[in-house]
Amino acid sequence: MDKNRLKGTHTALITPMLDGKVNFADLERHVERQIASGVSGLVPCGTTGESPTLSPDEHLRVVEATVKTSAGRTTVIAGTGANSTAEALHLTKAADEAGSDAFLLVAPYYNKPSQEGLLAHFGAIAEITKKPIVLYSIPSRCGIEISTSTVARLYEKYPHICGIKEAGGRSAKVSETVATLGSDYLVLSGDDALTLPFMACGASGVISVASNAFPAPVVKMVELAQANDFESARKLHIEYLHVFGELFIEPNPVPAKFVMKALGMIESDEVRLPLCNLRRENMERLAKLAKEFPTE
Repeated sequence: MDKNRLKGTHTALITPMLDGKVNFADLERHVERQIASGVSGLVPCGTTGESPTLSPDEHLRVVEATVKTSAGRTTVIAGTGANSTAEALHLTKAADEAGSDAFLLVAPYYNKPSQEGLLAHFGAIAEITKKPIVLYSIPSRCGIEISTSTVARLYEKYPHICGIKEAGGRSAKVSETVATLGSDYLVLSGDDALTLPFMACGASGVISVASNAFPAPVVKMVELAQANDFESARKLHIEYLHVFGELFIEPNPVPAKFVMKALGMIESDEVRLPLCNLRRENMERLAKLAKEFPTE
């Protein structure tokens, strides 16, 4: 796969649920809506997809359903990371066989490996596939950052580890990555509110939560930035900055699911414990948001 397909807007898909089970009918409709909105790709089974509480069977069925429904019309970057290397290997191999185009691999969380441990972990996964791999650095959740030197060492040995989702909140890290690895290495924002600043520093797009409910505006903003029309992109960024913030007033993807249900995009905003439904005062805030901001 041409790694340039990893540029642009990729939606970190929510996993619709109903009565304790994955709602595959809603998932298929969601994928169709995303494709119609012009996203560059779909990311099933990331954190937004509640991967920590999906069973291994559910995880792979969600990936398979996304691949089948998209039918080659957009890129599918399967979330296959885990804090167990053996589990990440299993998920990556199975998602590869299911037809995923690429993989998103989060830094192992809680066990906090050293940078040498990260090299061994990601290297082991790179050995079993030749498809593109996007690393995912999110220190606030994992307790560790994937350092720029580690990224460079991995890219030198495994050229198909060709991108990183940067969710550390620092534009300087984006600049450092681009300066060290060159513009051929792809950086994707992991925070909707920082997509435009990151693209100004050399990022190539976003893996977005907001595009679940507001795909067209996010796609447009990224396309404008790609065309170096930062003035127009900034107008959209400012217009939707409130949306980007409100979608994180409680743990992701709880607010996003609530807004999507309010917009009639999914049947239920159900999440799995330990996540829980919104507090009532936040329901009122997000119901107002759903009415005020256009999704197209």
